[in-house]
Amino acid sequence: MTEPEMPRTKKTGYDPYGIEERWAKVWEATGSSHVDESSPKPPYAIVIPPPNITGFLHIGHAMNNTLQDILIRWRRMQGYNALWIPGTDHAGIATQNVVERQLQEEGRRREDLGRTGFVDRVWRWKAESGGTIIRQLKRLGASCDWERECFTMDEDRQQAVREVFVRLYDDGLIYRGERLINWCPRCQTALSDIEVEYEDTQGSLYHIRYPMADDPETALIVATTRPETMLGDTAVAVHPDDARYNRLIGRQVRLPLTGRTIPVVGDSILVDREFGTGAVKITPAHDFNDFEAGERHGLPRIALFTRKGRISPAVQPEARIDPALFKEVGGKPVAVARERVLDRLRQEGLLEKVEPHLHALGKCYRCRSVVEPFLSTQWFVKVKPLAEPAIRAVEDGRTRFVPEHWENTYFAWMRNIKDWCISRQLWWGHQIPAWYCKGCDADNIFGVRTGVESGPGRPVLSTEVWAFAPEARPIVSAERPAGCPRCGSQQLIQDPDVLDTWFSSALWPFSTMGWPKQSELLTRFYPTSTLVTSFDIIFFWVARMMMMGLKFREDVPFREVYIHALVRDAEGQKMSKSKGNVIDPLEIIDKYGADAFRFTLAALAAQGRDIRLSEERIEGYRHFCNKLWNANQFLARHLPLLEGSLPPVSSLSLDLADRWLLSRLHELIGSVTKALEEYRFNEAASALYQFVWHEYCDWYVEIVKARLSSDASREQRLAGVALLCLGLDTALRLLHPFMPFITEEIWQQLPQHGSSLMVAEWPKGDPGWQDANAEASINFLMDLARATRDLRSDLEIAPSKSIRLVLRTSSDTDDRAIDAIMPYLVALTRAEQVTSGQHLDRPSPAAVALVGGIEVHLPVDDLSVFAVRQQKLQRELEKLEQELARVDKKLNNPNFLLKAPEEVVTKEREEHTRLMNTRNKHLQHLERIEQFLR
Repeated sequence: MTEPEMPRTKKTGYDPYGIEERWAKVWEATGSSHVDESSPKPPYAIVIPPPNITGFLHIGHAMNNTLQDILIRWRRMQGYNALWIPGTDHAGIATQNVVERQLQEEGRRREDLGRTGFVDRVWRWKAESGGTIIRQLKRLGASCDWERECFTMDEDRQQAVREVFVRLYDDGLIYRGERLINWCPRCQTALSDIEVEYEDTQGSLYHIRYPMADDPETALIVATTRPETMLGDTAVAVHPDDARYNRLIGRQVRLPLTGRTIPVVGDSILVDREFGTGAVKITPAHDFNDFEAGERHGLPRIALFTRKGRISPAVQPEARIDPALFKEVGGKPVAVARERVLDRLRQEGLLEKVEPHLHALGKCYRCRSVVEPFLSTQWFVKVKPLAEPAIRAVEDGRTRFVPEHWENTYFAWMRNIKDWCISRQLWWGHQIPAWYCKGCDADNIFGVRTGVESGPGRPVLSTEVWAFAPEARPIVSAERPAGCPRCGSQQLIQDPDVLDTWFSSALWPFSTMGWPKQSELLTRFYPTSTLVTSFDIIFFWVARMMMMGLKFREDVPFREVYIHALVRDAEGQKMSKSKGNVIDPLEIIDKYGADAFRFTLAALAAQGRDIRLSEERIEGYRHFCNKLWNANQFLARHLPLLEGSLPPVSSLSLDLADRWLLSRLHELIGSVTKALEEYRFNEAASALYQFVWHEYCDWYVEIVKARLSSDASREQRLAGVALLCLGLDTALRLLHPFMPFITEEIWQQLPQHGSSLMVAEWPKGDPGWQDANAEASINFLMDLARATRDLRSDLEIAPSKSIRLVLRTSSDTDDRAIDAIMPYLVALTRAEQVTSGQHLDRPSPAAVALVGGIEVHLPVDDLSVFAVRQQKLQRELEKLEQELARVDKKLNNPNFLLKAPEEVVTKEREEHTRLMNTRNKHLQHLERIEQFLR
């Protein structure tokens, strides 16, 4: 799949086309983001959560990597030796599926190539197509240290994986045993918990009679969602405190459709007295909770299914299934077996009743097949000894979560952790570094010849598949042994399984820095500073990195974990292809540019709240880019006055507006820096937006325009241009982590720029420049100017038309305040005359507004203006009232509130709020006009 090119379209204002691509190439070519590990600068490090090599940039990647890039660019500018290590994950199941589909299109299977040939084919695919997402991250603006890009299957990472496996095995923390695992019958492999996705599915709850062995007329009724697995039951459990059944504990029931009797046991952990009948069947080989109950009660396990999810022909002697039934179910899929079992139960009068039941059905995250709990011999990590120090590390603050409440999620899982199944029945991945000896362990090794159809009209291949009994004795070694250490035989067979993908990614914070070799990079940058990730992999990745880091580096892998929110659509719905509400980041970048997209994500990234993303918001920040671009275009016309250099502020003749801008700048520096330190990206973005759009562009630029177009002295004009330049330079530096491309492009046009804004100095706030008096004066100016603009709007007087203003004051303080801002007020209101004082006559007719204790009068020559405006507002108000009545009718209708989708109700409530706000503004305008007409 090729990446779409950015369309060449004519746009007004800032056009990101070409600019973003050019700067991405310049930064990479000049190594601006590459770190020198020997630098004396303080270290700051992030390792990227490695995306799958099969993946394409989605909205979650965009959010996650934008926030990482903001942090890394900010710290780099602050003077840190900021390391951001990129890389990708080999994604065992996903990648194997991609290549197997390619082979299928060619009429071949992986068995045609053999293991070595298939793995070579995957490596070729990776070289050709596996870097797509890295290229897309560069389009987003990610400033990783691209020279240090890693891959979970490259040689250094393979060495780290083998070393960890061997050491954990030698320490007794890795073992091989028969346990229940998640199994995908389609992919033919074990799955981790995160690879099982649960869907609420409408099923049934079947009530089945289990006759008492010593009293067949009496039956214990058991409720189950899986009647077919009853053929493997080895007990029935009741709650020991349940007066209905506890007298039956220790007795036997006859298992229907089989020739077996099984015990009734008491189990307060497994049984919920309120669910079903309060009696639960125990099938240890086909349910995780039942497996644990079987361990508690010493029950046998009867595995009913084959690896392909069919009733095993070999199970009959142990399960003692009725021979007639077994002819119908043997070798059949689960669904068929279920129907046959239900038919027989009905025939024998043992199916008491069936009722609807909604339950969570586990499916393979790749092929959507129903996942089976499956009894299998696998490799496991004994996790509790690793979890205990990882729990303490968070408890004592060596690693902290932001927001803090995610610690509870971490603790909940870690304190109830189960052993981790790490083996997968795949060919692509880290093959387990364990061998078996055909010489001294022959009794536990089985070679099976299997026929594989290679394609229509092609020969049947014969393949030897090795199986190893649970009793087989593995020889674990980081490298292939020269011979068996027990008997010296060289007839060794490597375990065919590969490791769970999460095993290699659990080593990511230190394997990416060269471990197990001791490197200066590892010494300087481990532990890393921050991990940015989402809540859904706290269990599966964050916790495992914590355990492995403490085990192999004797320190936590990161000091802080920032958990970002989930990105939803504008109505708050989770994005999915089936709903058709997915936002494609690459399409958004093509349409609006990466800067507008990144700034939107940051502006919405409030802690503790999911993000509602809409194109309207992104378009709004595209306008913000234009605002910034136009401010630079205005400044560029006056830069020659600076003669190529920005003079020191101390050398300038500063007026009130200049002092106000400096005060606001230093306040901004402090607030943005503090917000980033606290991971409050949205607050930093909001402060920057407010300053650039409103304070700098809407007010300061307009004030300086008047100074530059008047007969002001050269010193006054120089100060104005210098402060415009200083304000823009500071804003660009603060904005750069959020909007790297446009800020770099503009910054390079300013005097005294450096090689790249990426390595420019982060501004430092100086409280000495903060001026409360200047801020109060300019705020007063803004209030008067806004009041005047509102009066213009009420009377529909064009902004270009000159007006007269009369300001009636009530104190000497008011008079002094107005005198201080008078030149600015005249310019900003486009007033040909402004008169102020305490004893002025009120002009009539005039529009009037109040600002504090000051009356703002805008004289009007023609009284009919008021009447025309009044009539227009009244017509608009009538339409608003009609719309409000329509919305009110819906929101007051109980049927609508009950039946309409939540997002529709929410939209109507938002519309009601909007209409009410508009109505109130119209009423205020009408009230003012009515005062004019009195």
